[in-house]
Amino acid sequence: MQVTVKYFASIREVMGHSQEIIHTEALTVGQLKAELIAKGDPYATALSSNKALRMAFNQLLISSPDTPLTEGAELAFFPPVTGG
Repeated sequence: MQVTVKYFASIREVMGHSQEIIHTEALTVGQLKAELIAKGDPYATALSSNKALRMAFNQLLISSPDTPLTEGAELAFFPPVTGG
């Protein structure tokens, strides 16, 4: 299936681009994230499991890596946002 992956803030800086179209066999958001990390750098650095990371699926904030992927979906990765 084909999904659009978007990167924001410091993750975008590490990746060197703000979005890409990914062709994947992953069935869940977590599987896609693992697939990207397995590609090595810059994915491994930007999306590492030891980094604070937020995800949005079709523009809705999600917390579960078990969220199912769908054809044409949009997945976004971004760092936590704090205010003051």
